[in-house]
Amino acid sequence: MKNVLVIYYTQSGQLLTAAQHVVANLQKDANVAITYYNIEMEKPFPFPWPASQFFDAFPETFKQIPATIKAPPSTLFNQKFDLVILAYQVWYLSPSIPINSFLKSEYAKTLLQNMPVITLSGSRNMWVKAQEKVKVLLQQNQANLVGNIAMVDRNINLVSVITIVDWMFTGIKRKVWGFLPLPGISEQEMQASTKFGTIILKHLNQNNYESLQTELVANGAVEVRHFLVSMDQKANKMFKAWSNLVLKFPKKRKFLLKLFYYYLFIAIWFLSPIVHLIHTITLPLQYWKIKKQKKYYQGIQLK
Repeated sequence: MKNVLVIYYTQSGQLLTAAQHVVANLQKDANVAITYYNIEMEKPFPFPWPASQFFDAFPETFKQIPATIKAPPSTLFNQKFDLVILAYQVWYLSPSIPINSFLKSEYAKTLLQNMPVITLSGSRNMWVKAQEKVKVLLQQNQANLVGNIAMVDRNINLVSVITIVDWMFTGIKRKVWGFLPLPGISEQEMQASTKFGTIILKHLNQNNYESLQTELVANGAVEVRHFLVSMDQKANKMFKAWSNLVLKFPKKRKFLLKLFYYYLFIAIWFLSPIVHLIHTITLPLQYWKIKKQKKYYQGIQLK
């Protein structure tokens, strides 16, 4: 019997659905048992997420400051698991506060030490730097990262800004203005992700994950778009400056977060199209750099 632990945190429920699709073919195997662990916060994050609370979570999210989580069920520590699938949301180009808090807890040290781990991320479109941060946290817990699946909203960047924000602030998954696409990971991609479970099952039964990531990538588990990598890197530098500023002046927190909101609005709607145009023009000059970056971010190694 093989025991698989799925650790996750989700607000809307979408990430749990994604994880369930990924493990669907594992669950069909009578020799595989799936256990789900939902990370719960002592102070829960709401959904829908009021705008003021959404922006208030920015500095602690980006700086990876942990908050208190509820203790996992004691039964988890009495079981021997063969594989862990860590499903996480990307908040502000970083792992969400609940995931970060778990990975920095004593519970993670117990559950993940010497354990093969597959990460499954759900994001709007930028995830590579968040994954780098998760790699570090897994390494600190002496976990063995053996695979990664990155699921994203594949709609046009500026379109997904509108649809995701509407869903997040209203709690309603709908076609904004009646014609924009539904927000989040598409149902087609959810259904297609069951193929990853078939690949994982083979390696789980063999107890050998050496070529797992290569097979996952070959089947479309990780798409790396260089423009988004470039934007992720640039935004991380700006987010670092903003988060430091907000935390340095706690009495001006609300005012500074309001300024940060205006910065985001300008960056998304005015600066990113210009950066994208420049990136497109200079693309041929960056061929080897792009090829090298793509190979690295599709992999599981940590620089």
